Amino acid sequence: MILTKAQYDEIAQCLVSVPPTRQSLRKLKQRFPSQSQATLLSIFSQEYQKHIKRTHAKHHTSEAIESYYQRYLNGVGKNGAAPVLLELANEVDYAPSLMARIILEKFLQEHKETPSSKSVINSMLRDPSQIPDGVLANQVYQCIVNDCCYGPLVDCIKHAIGYEHEVLLRDLLLEKNLSFLDEDQLRAKGYDKTPDFILQVPVAVEGHIIHWIESKASFGDECSHHAYLHDQFWSYWNRIPLSVGRLNSHAGAPGSSLLQLPVYPLFSKVVTSAQFTASYWKVTGVVHTSASLKERFGPGLVIYWYGFIQELDCNRDRGILLKATFPTDIITLCHSAAPP
Repeated sequence: MILTKAQYDEIAQCLVSVPPTRQSLRKLKQRFPSQSQATLLSIFSQEYQKHIKRTHAKHHTSEAIESYYQRYLNGVGKNGAAPVLLELANEVDYAPSLMARIILEKFLQEHKETPSSKSVINSMLRDPSQIPDGVLANQVYQCIVNDCCYGPLVDCIKHAIGYEHEVLLRDLLLEKNLSFLDEDQLRAKGYDKTPDFILQVPVAVEGHIIHWIESKASFGDECSHHAYLHDQFWSYWNRIPLSVGRLNSHAGAPGSSLLQLPVYPLFSKVVTSAQFTASYWKVTGVVHTSASLKERFGPGLVIYWYGFIQELDCNRDRGILLKATFPTDIITLCHSAAPP
């Protein structure tokens, strides 16, 4: 689902006044019936995370922590079975899982001479039965299962969804008979930062050469997309694999090398080899050393499976193409067309 910036802003503005609950998500779906549930959930989660980042500091002052802890003790003292922590988190507009962490850390400080390590706390949050106080364990559990944006349960779900879409992308590449290397294979070759899939033979999509494909099981908003550009996508673009072509000496430029495309008889669709080669040279050009050539991947494709803001797809000429689905009009350097 591709949204204009105005459509996205309308949804984001609607989220400002609603609490981060499943009931709110249902109301959001009623307000925007034309948008998919997955897209709205991704936007919902991202906007709430931005809010938490903006307000995080005020919940971690010594005064706030002491106040929350005393309110927790007073609440469970009156009724240990009531969802004291969950209600406290909702009242102060903080993620339940993060509130649970604050109270758990404070509890362990009060009952131990030395602070517990981060790994111990994370383990207790993943499995509250490890918490040495039954009432607190139940309170933490209630926070974890009722938090739809943070916490170990949400992290597990996000990881599973991300892996599911990587498997989906792999299956689609195999269905199209495209040869590729996945992230694990690339890391085994010594690469430290890689896309999900490198195409061993480049393809063309909507007139753009594609060397790699990255899968993102989320909505591409401005904040996340700019972070991905900085941390991942531009570094992928600054790499072109040696296996794509061969190196020949470039006359008139001592010490430099030129990447030449292997000779392929025909394009599989209505594109001439001259058009593909011209497009290829436009994005590769001259590479000064063979060492730097090995460290480059070239231009690529990012699939935001839950959609993105249309205006963000503005770097096609610079080597980053955005799509919300797997492209159906892939042009290959094979004798026959890729299956539709």
